[in-house]
Amino acid sequence: MRSLLLGLDIGSSSVKACILDASSGKSLASKAFPEIEMPIQSPQNGWAEQDPELWWEYVKQGIKYVCQQAQVKTGELKSIGIAYQMHGLVCVDKAQRVLRPSIIWCDSRAVGQGEKAFQELGASYCLPHLLNSPGNFTASKLRWVIENQPELAAQIYKIMLPGDYIAMKLSGEILTSETGLSEGIFWDFKENGISKALLKQMEIPMEWIPEVVPSFSVQGRVHEEAALETGLEKGIPISYRAGDQPNNAFSLHVLKPGELATTAGTSGTVYGVCNTPLYDPKSRVNTFVHVNHKKELPSYGVLLCVNGTGILNSWLKNLLGGTSVSYEEMNRLASEAPVGSGNLTFLPFGNGVERILQNTPLGAHLMGLDLLKHSKAHVLRAAQEGIVAALTFGFKIMRGMGMDLQTVKAGHANMFLSPLFRQTFVEMNQVSLELYATDGAQGAARGAGIGLEIFKDEEHAFKGLDLLETLEPSSSQSEAYEAVYSQWLHRLTQLNSTLT
Repeated sequence: MRSLLLGLDIGSSSVKACILDASSGKSLASKAFPEIEMPIQSPQNGWAEQDPELWWEYVKQGIKYVCQQAQVKTGELKSIGIAYQMHGLVCVDKAQRVLRPSIIWCDSRAVGQGEKAFQELGASYCLPHLLNSPGNFTASKLRWVIENQPELAAQIYKIMLPGDYIAMKLSGEILTSETGLSEGIFWDFKENGISKALLKQMEIPMEWIPEVVPSFSVQGRVHEEAALETGLEKGIPISYRAGDQPNNAFSLHVLKPGELATTAGTSGTVYGVCNTPLYDPKSRVNTFVHVNHKKELPSYGVLLCVNGTGILNSWLKNLLGGTSVSYEEMNRLASEAPVGSGNLTFLPFGNGVERILQNTPLGAHLMGLDLLKHSKAHVLRAAQEGIVAALTFGFKIMRGMGMDLQTVKAGHANMFLSPLFRQTFVEMNQVSLELYATDGAQGAARGAGIGLEIFKDEEHAFKGLDLLETLEPSSSQSEAYEAVYSQWLHRLTQLNSTLT
């Protein structure tokens, strides 16, 4: 009988499900739902919300599809792993009913609450204890709800992250993890526990915080109602959960100090692992608990995030014709423009406030446009170069923290499908890039196997993780891409000279 693992990746654009064969490490079936991107509601400027029930509907569709495609038989599916979009806030009452739409990662409304907490708690507490400013993270979002929707807040039984919610729907149990609490800025790294000082400052009741379980552990089992809704067998364990960026790093076997992972989906990220609690004094990049963290063997992930990445590419696609134009066509057209896009610069900051800009609501800008010179190709290339330049801006912050950034791993997905994007990333950052055939859902499935101890060791867990290609920077291109970045940075500082 086969030993199969189910991985779920709850994104803001789609929900992806995967069936992994534990013996070979190969994906047997994989599918993202819906076919088009999930909607993000923005009732007011700077807000971003999604209905958690929508995630659950697509989870059910995904599970049924991949189980059917992989021809899963009774007893073959051994465990479930869950990855999810970080920093979202889900509030439920005692009956486990959702009280309001989830305030998701790119929502900007709680910047003021985070700034107030940072001022009142002080840098001397926040930086060494939280390793971050409370910023615009989950705790600040919850404080916004308390202040602005007090009648709703009075009904809160527990608060969760998006993956905790899906685990609750599957098992009926409300739990969370250390890495999840750290991403919400609830975690005191010095005390290795929930920050009582933060809860007190924000007037958040301790009883709202779910019980904490390790990322790799049995965290509940599929209950009868979920079994009926999904077609899964009752009793299958959930044995892994993690936010999308720690999970993406895990899926690429990034677990040791000095190793780095990158993504370029709706947002763009670089995630580096270290064994000392590093922090940026300005909280432009953020440190969280990594999935393999233990008190006796600490492991931290430093996350650089640019909100305006794939969402800019998607916006351009819709502008140029939507379904009538493909990303492959856009990539081909972009490659027809020269390096530097004819001095055209795209600042991609149009998806909420950006952490690397200290939560400044800068917006997206296309600068240097010449109506007699620039074509669609120039605009498309400028967008890709502008996204990479934003990541490079954060890369330099990480290097300034003392992180060794030499080789970066990425899944062959999203914007890394573009040869131009890959080349620009390698040249502008002067790093090697390793591309692998994996994604977040596969990572969640491997995590489930580790959590249930199906895999004998780490080497067995990552069997089937195939290296597709390694790209190296070219010395002949370095000056040209350095000039692109310099111009990008100059135009950024023209708009806001305080950012650097």
